[in-house]
Amino acid sequence: MLLPNELEVLVVESQPTMRAQLRTMLASVGIETAQYAVSATAAIKRLREHRYDLILCEYNLGEGQDGQHLLEDLHAHGIIPLDTVFVMITAERNYERVTSACELSPNDYILKPLNAETLRVRLLRAFQKRDIFLPAWQLMRLGDPIGAIEYCRIARDENPQHLTDLMRLQAQLHAGIGQLDEAETLHREILGSRSIPWAELGLARILVLKKRYVEAEGILVDLLVRHDRFIAAYELLARVYEETGRPDEACATLNTAAEKSPHRMARLRRLGTLSLTIGNPAGAEAALTEVVRKGKYSEFRDPEDHVRLVQAQLALDKVEDAQDTITDLDRSMGRQPKGEVCKAVCAALVHAHNDDRTRAQKALNAAVQAGGAVRELSVELRQDLIKACFDQEMQEQASNLVTDLLRSAADERTIETTRAVLGERGLGQLSQEIEARVQAEVKSLVTTGAEKARSGDFDGAVAEMMSAARKLPGNPHVLFNAALALLRHIENRGWNDAFATQAHGLIQRAQRLSPTSPRLAAITEFMHTLIKRYGIRPEKLITRIVRSS
Repeated sequence: MLLPNELEVLVVESQPTMRAQLRTMLASVGIETAQYAVSATAAIKRLREHRYDLILCEYNLGEGQDGQHLLEDLHAHGIIPLDTVFVMITAERNYERVTSACELSPNDYILKPLNAETLRVRLLRAFQKRDIFLPAWQLMRLGDPIGAIEYCRIARDENPQHLTDLMRLQAQLHAGIGQLDEAETLHREILGSRSIPWAELGLARILVLKKRYVEAEGILVDLLVRHDRFIAAYELLARVYEETGRPDEACATLNTAAEKSPHRMARLRRLGTLSLTIGNPAGAEAALTEVVRKGKYSEFRDPEDHVRLVQAQLALDKVEDAQDTITDLDRSMGRQPKGEVCKAVCAALVHAHNDDRTRAQKALNAAVQAGGAVRELSVELRQDLIKACFDQEMQEQASNLVTDLLRSAADERTIETTRAVLGERGLGQLSQEIEARVQAEVKSLVTTGAEKARSGDFDGAVAEMMSAARKLPGNPHVLFNAALALLRHIENRGWNDAFATQAHGLIQRAQRLSPTSPRLAAITEFMHTLIKRYGIRPEKLITRIVRSS
């Protein structure tokens, strides 16, 4: 049997008898050592600490957790790389139907009862497929999605058995560099032969990015009629409703998703926050209470959940419950920098509810003075902090917070919603003045960096633009120009691994903030040209050896 040599294996299985059986079967196919985790939480801790080549995971992990949730969390939080093979073990005879209504599927799944030969064959198949995709993933990791797209085109002809999956990856790569027309064409080509739920969802995502909301909504509504447990489709449909000014419908859609899949913290968190927005504090309290409860045992807990719960409780005039929530926050996360800020915000909310302006101002000052920790807060909570400062007649602090928000998170949506926050308070002129100051700062920094590059001072250009990126870490224009300064340095001074890695990271950050920017494709093409010019190659493929079965 051909398998990668010296595999690092993690088995996620809660039942001791099944763990023992898997240990024996793995040994029989040449895998003598493996690590074991008895729960999703334990698995996440291990995976944060160590890289594994193969994860064998039981679907039913107990306590409301399952292997599908784990797989989605691992990829959503970037805990495992794309080339980690994830194989699900399940007694669910309808598992193929279940996974067909998931945006993210495991590399393979094995039905119980299983034996060593079945395990051997399925692992071999999974690694063979992994190796077909590995060159593309390595090019992506190198920062060369253009090269990965070129590889996918070639691999499609050489591996017709994986044509659809290669087209899917190619479409994702096009979308990732802002080439939405190419991504849309590929999705429609995939759907030309048959209906595939993930492809319909992918097409809807592209249409949302293009702001073609009516078309996206039609696809998603029809998709959910046929696949009413496709949770990612509910989430995207809720986003469409939000973007088109229908928050009540968005909330109802998320509530349906939560009823069908009640154990995902991120979904409950969004439901709670949206419920607050539409004036449904009771619904918000129910969702956020569950988020806080689940967070006690989760690797992904967030002190902001306590703030949102306090907001819901105060809206229901449950002041004592809000105080209990603050106590719980202090006990569980109060010593973390972000936890300290959230605790101060909670205290300010309670004091404001009690009409105690002096104490509210004191608590808000404590939050504002936390400095860098404030930037760890979500945009929505930072905007709530701004509102609270204005409400407590702390105009200077509020203005400083607005400036810092626009310096550190200047994507289109943040700018629009921040304008609305100030506009609601009759401060439209102040909003324009702050935006103008930030734009002038950006222009000055970018101009200085460009002048240094034009004069041949490429070291100075890099220093200037990296400093600018630290000052304005959420400004796409600054991030693109910082990446460009690094690439110009490589172009003129030779290949530099550290600069290439930094440029790749900056481009990724800019992509998250401005996914439809026309600069994405241009700067990615420039990096691809430099990679080719200097003959840079990704790491070699993992070597194989022959193991006796």
